[in-house]
Amino acid sequence: MYYSDEIIEEVRSRNDIVDVISGYVKLQRKGSSYFGLCPFHNEKSPSFSVSPGKQMYYCFGCGAGGNVFTFLMEYENFTFVEAVKYLADRAGVKLPEAEYSKEARAAADLRTQLLEVQKKAAAFYYYQLRQEGGRQAMEYLTGRELSEETMKKFGLGYSPKFSGGLYRYLKGKGYSDSLLKESGLFNIDERRGMQDKFWNRVMFPIMDVNNRVIGFGGRVMGDAKPKYLNSPETKIFDKSRNLYGLNAARTSRKPYLIICEGYMDVISMHQAGFTNAVASLGTALTSGHASLMSRYTKEVLLTYDSDEAGQRAALRGIPILKAAGITPRVVNLSPYKDPDEFIKAQGKEAFEKRLEEAMNYFLFEVKVMEKQFNLSDPEGKTQFYREIARKLLEFPEELERNNYMESISRLYQIQFEDLRKMVNHMALAGTAQTIKPRTEIRSKKKEDREDAGKTAQKLMLTWLTSYPSMFDTIEGYIDAEDFTTPLYHQAAELVFAQHKEGEVSPAKLLNQFTDPEEQKEVASLFHATLHLENKEERKRALLETVCRLKRDSISWKSEHLMPTDLLGLQKIVEERKRLEDLERGRVSLHISMD
Repeated sequence: MYYSDEIIEEVRSRNDIVDVISGYVKLQRKGSSYFGLCPFHNEKSPSFSVSPGKQMYYCFGCGAGGNVFTFLMEYENFTFVEAVKYLADRAGVKLPEAEYSKEARAAADLRTQLLEVQKKAAAFYYYQLRQEGGRQAMEYLTGRELSEETMKKFGLGYSPKFSGGLYRYLKGKGYSDSLLKESGLFNIDERRGMQDKFWNRVMFPIMDVNNRVIGFGGRVMGDAKPKYLNSPETKIFDKSRNLYGLNAARTSRKPYLIICEGYMDVISMHQAGFTNAVASLGTALTSGHASLMSRYTKEVLLTYDSDEAGQRAALRGIPILKAAGITPRVVNLSPYKDPDEFIKAQGKEAFEKRLEEAMNYFLFEVKVMEKQFNLSDPEGKTQFYREIARKLLEFPEELERNNYMESISRLYQIQFEDLRKMVNHMALAGTAQTIKPRTEIRSKKKEDREDAGKTAQKLMLTWLTSYPSMFDTIEGYIDAEDFTTPLYHQAAELVFAQHKEGEVSPAKLLNQFTDPEEQKEVASLFHATLHLENKEERKRALLETVCRLKRDSISWKSEHLMPTDLLGLQKIVEERKRLEDLERGRVSLHISMD
């Protein structure tokens, strides 16, 4: 759905960012801004700032930042359109109706109806658990030491012993057989008609990240098979792209997610306070799962069962997580089978210690590989070292490879130099992937110069959006063309255009950037800080920033000037003369930062 810039800006301006974020974060006023604990990373001291003047938020700890749309997209995992709709509804702004094709409208209506059916089914199962017929299921859950609060949080329920109860309930709500067939909640029997898929089972509603029920898992009461049964895939339920418990785990303040094997592990861990636990839905970890998790974290702890099958599952998951840009670590649960058993036996503190000691994924792979070799035999030991050397060649960076070689040397009593020679020999012999050549390192002096140039551009953008008089101060010296970093240049053009129109609004400007990473970086441009003691220091800093920015701009223009561009050359000469006058004090800036 496309909304015009005018509609988007009306929705944004009608939703004060302080009011919206206060619903999620406890904020306290300090000066002209509000501060609180950042909801996007774990911290003890408030570094999360919300500016009512700029209508933006920014975390000085993790760099998260943006406007009211960005916040909802990050916190609630909304798409941009979903954020616009949510805020429009909150502010009472009527959005234009979308123009869908007949097919698209039918598909959207079907999804809406299927979500309604799943929600009604969850309510039905929840009610049944608390009736006399659900006593066995309730005793099972209380026997697993689950509290009523936990059962309510996860919406646990029970499907009655005799099939047909859910079907009759939903038919009584007016749903058609064709819709119920699409829901995945029923089996079709030629003689008996439509029958409940789940019966005599503890029911675990499966929710998407927006807390909508999209399917179910059921654990049988008794000896029937299978022990666990999941909803089939439907128009709203894709097992490979959803994780059990992620709707709750994504708002955890922990900097990592914990992957478990089953529903009960997730639930018991949440009850124990480990609210960042999730589980795949009866399937092996997929790239879809990894991609989903990468939106919320860059580190994942694997807690599969400690048996051989659990180790194989961890080994399969490691490369999938790495491919998604996630760093995996493996938790040692021995001698216990799973997290639920461990926590019940040893308690929360002991489990927390195991999480802290989670093993590096590469060292875990080597440890599992070790079992394939007889290390008491010299030949077996040599073969083991060769396999380690092959694995070390997976690291393209020499520094990282050396760090792992040091760890392996300590763990397996092999001389670092001997291992290094083996790795280099294999690389030269072509027995493993070729090590990527090291890129030429730019001189530190040049890096520092570029960083100082970027800082000057950031400071100037922050000052321009904080002090309206700054435009008068820099007139004739700095304009949008002088911001040479591409993204900064784009932001500067928008800021100068807004000033020309009479109102500078960083939050409105941010609507022009759709990529989340770009939004984050642009938000940082308006929150650059420079700690200055007094008015004289502020004036000196501004003068130095203007000169730095202009000097870099002239240098960039000179490098990109066409040899035949005489007018461009003349302009550069004039700009150099003005800069020289400014640097030598022949002219001065009228500076006001009040």
